[in-house]
Amino acid sequence: MLTITQALHDQIVAHARADHPDEACGVVAGPVGEGRPERFIPMLNAARSPTFYEFDSQDLLKLYRELDDRDEEPVIIYHSHTATEAYPSRTDISYANEPGAHYVLVSTADTDGLGDFQFRSFRIVEGEVTEEEVKIVDAY
Repeated sequence: MLTITQALHDQIVAHARADHPDEACGVVAGPVGEGRPERFIPMLNAARSPTFYEFDSQDLLKLYRELDDRDEEPVIIYHSHTATEAYPSRTDISYANEPGAHYVLVSTADTDGLGDFQFRSFRIVEGEVTEEEVKIVDAY
């Protein structure tokens, strides 16, 4: 289960809406080994595409150095889908290389008739996708 604060949830959704019609992407970091998302890090979609996201390689290198310096790890890796449901695509699955991370997808399209976004979380390990419950809390 992913437990996330309302503030972080809202930041991820706001980023997805702001970058629409392009896919948004980013990371939420937390202390190594604790699995608690704490620090919101929006990233630039280097692909600038409505159907694909890609972290800029220089930005990614800088991010991982910063995480290492701060004793943090990526707890959530998120991106948005602009025209499809919030479910990992084959490309998303092939790029998922952090087995301990929660992969959050936000859809900015109304694909289920429940509103203009979906917020879902998945574990992706060795190509296997497992959806998990999302629990939103006021604080940890």
